[in-house]
Amino acid sequence: MALPREIILPFADTTVRGLELGEPLLLTGVIHTARDAAHKRLAGGTEPAAGLDLGNAVIYHCGPVVIRDASGRWQVTAAGPTTSSREEPYMAALIARFHLRGIIGKGGMGPATAQACREYGCVYLHAVGGAAQVLADCVEEIPDVYYLDEFGAPEAVWVMRVRRFPVIVTMDAHGNSLHQQVLDDSRRQLQELGLA
Repeated sequence: MALPREIILPFADTTVRGLELGEPLLLTGVIHTARDAAHKRLAGGTEPAAGLDLGNAVIYHCGPVVIRDASGRWQVTAAGPTTSSREEPYMAALIARFHLRGIIGKGGMGPATAQACREYGCVYLHAVGGAAQVLADCVEEIPDVYYLDEFGAPEAVWVMRVRRFPVIVTMDAHGNSLHQQVLDDSRRQLQELGLA
C-alpha cells in the first residue's frame, strides 16, 4: 500500500479531482461533524447557525464524545465514524448547496451522493471504525460548536481542528466507488456459485 499523502485543508479543487480510489490520506485542518439532525435541518434549506461556514467544508459523520477539561476547554475522548448511508437522502443537496469537498464516514454512500461528488468535486473518505480513541487523538482543538443546546452533544456540529487524521478515498470525484465495486463483485461471485 502507498504511503499516505498529507493534505492541508481546505481542499483545492485540483487536489480533490486528482485523488484516486484506495489512496490513503492524512488530513490536517478543519473538519465539521454532522449527523442526522444537522443534515435534515441544512438540507431543508434552513440557513446555518450564525458563524457556521460550511463552504468548501469537509463533513465528518461522527457523534463524538466531548468533555470539558479543568480549564473549561472542550476535549474529544472518542471520535469514531458513524454509518454514512443513513445520510444519503440529504447528502447530495448539501454537497450542492455548500460545495462540500469531502465527506468522512464509514460504509460508503449511494448513487445520488456519487453523482453529486462527480458534479461538484467532492470525495468520500473512509475512516476506520473501532478506532474512536485513535481518531480522537488527532483532534488538536475544538474552536467552536453549533446546535449543542438544540440537538445535544452527539448531534451537534463540532468544529474540529485535526492533525494527520487518517482516511482512505473510497468514492472519488469522478463517480467511482470502491463500495459499489465490492458490492458488484460480491453479487457476481454469488451468481457464479448459484446462490443469487
